[in-house]
Amino acid sequence: MSNLIRKDGYNFAFNPKACESCAGNCCIGESGYIWINKNEIETLAKYLNISTEDLKEKVLFKVGYKYSIKEIKLGEDSFACCFFNLEKKECMIYEARPTQCRTFPFWDYFKTNENEVYEECPGIKKI
Repeated sequence: MSNLIRKDGYNFAFNPKACESCAGNCCIGESGYIWINKNEIETLAKYLNISTEDLKEKVLFKVGYKYSIKEIKLGEDSFACCFFNLEKKECMIYEARPTQCRTFPFWDYFKTNENEVYEECPGIKKI
């Protein structure tokens, strides 16, 4: 049986087993927004056993009316999600990660920028 995950409208499939040998390419790279909504903020705060206000103050920042998870700067043009464990190469909040993280690599952006997802993720397979 195949481990590949497919989604209608995409010309690729994803093998989640590739995450075991990946350096966290989807969590490290150019700076960007890691969107998190109100319900996800509450879930994450509960998971971390802190208040939503503490979570917002310590690891989130506001962009207009939305929130994004903070990043840490690794180099000139390289950043990592603040919840990515650089030593273990894994997400520290995996069970409570936001939808944006859960749905990678099946983002609408990659429907028209397919070459980028092939470069970024070793688990992407052409179908």
